[in-house]
Amino acid sequence: MKLVIVESPTKGKTISKFLGKDYKILSSFGHIRDLPISTLGVDVENNFKPKYVIPAKARKVIKELKAATKKVDEVILATDEDREGEAIAWHLSEALGLKNPKRIVFHEITKTAISEALKNPRIINQDVVDAQQARRILDRIVGYKISPFLWKKVARGLSAGRVQSVAVKLIVEKEREIEKFKPEEYWTIEAELKKQETRNNNQTFTALLKEEIKLEKDANKIIKDLDKADYIVKKIEKKETRRNPFPPFTTSTLQQEAWKRFKFPARFTMRIAQQLYEKGNITYHRTDSVNLSGMSLSIAKKFIESSYGQKYSKLRKYKSKGKAQEAHEAIRPTFPDKEPASLSASRRMDKNQQALYDIIWRRFIACQMTEACFDSTAIEIRAGEYIFKANGQILKFDGFLKVYPMKFKEEELPDLEKNEILNLVKLVPSQHFTQPPSRYTEASLIKILEENDIGRPSTYAPIISTIQVRNYIEKNEQKRFQPTEIGIVVNDILVEHFPKIVDIEFTANMEEDLDKIAEGKQKWTKVSEAFYRPFNENLQEKYKEVKKKEASIEKTDKECPKCGKFLVIRMGRFGKFYACSGFPECKHTQALEKKNLGIKCPKCENGELTEKRTKRKKIFYGCNQFPDCDFALWDKPTGKKCEKCDSLLIETKKKQIKCSNKDCT
Repeated sequence: MKLVIVESPTKGKTISKFLGKDYKILSSFGHIRDLPISTLGVDVENNFKPKYVIPAKARKVIKELKAATKKVDEVILATDEDREGEAIAWHLSEALGLKNPKRIVFHEITKTAISEALKNPRIINQDVVDAQQARRILDRIVGYKISPFLWKKVARGLSAGRVQSVAVKLIVEKEREIEKFKPEEYWTIEAELKKQETRNNNQTFTALLKEEIKLEKDANKIIKDLDKADYIVKKIEKKETRRNPFPPFTTSTLQQEAWKRFKFPARFTMRIAQQLYEKGNITYHRTDSVNLSGMSLSIAKKFIESSYGQKYSKLRKYKSKGKAQEAHEAIRPTFPDKEPASLSASRRMDKNQQALYDIIWRRFIACQMTEACFDSTAIEIRAGEYIFKANGQILKFDGFLKVYPMKFKEEELPDLEKNEILNLVKLVPSQHFTQPPSRYTEASLIKILEENDIGRPSTYAPIISTIQVRNYIEKNEQKRFQPTEIGIVVNDILVEHFPKIVDIEFTANMEEDLDKIAEGKQKWTKVSEAFYRPFNENLQEKYKEVKKKEASIEKTDKECPKCGKFLVIRMGRFGKFYACSGFPECKHTQALEKKNLGIKCPKCENGELTEKRTKRKKIFYGCNQFPDCDFALWDKPTGKKCEKCDSLLIETKKKQIKCSNKDCT
């Protein structure tokens, strides 16, 4: 009898379908050892030796696994193929006292992949384990050393993370870009044109003036100059343009696309992907490679040719940029020839699993299809001394778009000839203002983290989740990230006093060092030493240099209602609040007054409307006389009233102005 240990019961259940009676499959239920919660757990003076403990929830599992190992002839560790999986295998070996256990890895949970893995077992890769240990230890040192500093300087309960702090910094910097932004006015002029009057063609089209226009007076001057000008076609350029399909998904591109299409948060996407992987529906979902196996390409080719025709098939091999591990595969379906509708029924997928599997399948099949072809036309029109341009495109051949639909605009232009004179229907001047930079979404934040080598595929979701749980960032009504008050304060302290911790280049170089450890090119203890010594020296200096709570207290002229001393504004874990300056003798605290909108409450006519939040941080607008008055709106009031019913006008999330009275038509 052979014992196979995996980290997930679902994964074990899928694997058991492919193995016979000679195999027993058990699960470790994830990590079975970790650093202790209450102490640092790292001996920084003894080669950074970690002190691992078995958490209470894992003790029963370890007991059962130990008993099982005594009843079998061989133990096979089949945890995931990434660093976390390799570390779990090593911890299992250590905790169970295994001698030379076999280690198998596979990219997909299929009968073929499992059989091949069992034929080619290997030993635990200690270099990969050391890379995971180094990451865990460095993160622990930063968290456990800087957090007490933040408690002394700002508020108890705060913490800092080696990689998470860089993500917060990116969001804070973006917010400051937005605050500093000053919109600039500019104008555009469009000409609506058509061919000279004919029986068969009265089609109009739009051409845009290629001129930079800053002010309205400049736009008016141009319109005056164009009075009675002839609009003459000077240049016609026709060509075929092609649009290539995207590569198959990696972890980051899957997270980005799932957010764009379904608004799935990264952590949720990874949970659904984990379920699909463990059920054997997709390949391993933590990968930065776009490599594809020869077998999958062969199956895709046959499927495309039989389903859509030979003209839709085109073999494509992708190569990853940067430091991706080409031995891994991209995320793809394990059964490419089975369409999502049929597979989801037979595999009992829920709607979220169906949605994610569908885009994974479509992305993979599309990447092996021909380009989409468009007939594009660019026309240049002269009017006096000015040039207008019009562009059009018509889909000629859909190619990969048949499977992976994408938004594109078709614009058909009339058949024109060079030097042809066109009729002007009207000139349309439009005022615009430059827009501030956009706040990060889940997708764009993951993209910028990846571009800057901050973290790795398996860490993007935990990074984003952690800084939200810590209340350093939050999502606004448009589901975009913005920093909280406490997030800005913590970031500014780290930037001022621990600049290396939040330095993008330094963090990226650390990721590179971790990769070198995994490749056996660097010793993890040396990397830890090189980081810790200067970090700790700087920390000790800052404890002496920085005054306690210097950045978290603001004086006010308000009196404490309990003892009469003046109130101060303190910074707490969840933002600012009033507290008595006589603390700890007087422990009075109260919330800050909310900023009123300057709009009289239409219900009680005594109070004013103010912005409020629910327990789940959803914004609404209510009367400041609550609970005496319970008037509330979900949409922001404009301060103006409806001409029909005299109710307040509101601005919806889609920036539409409408009446707050639902019965008003």
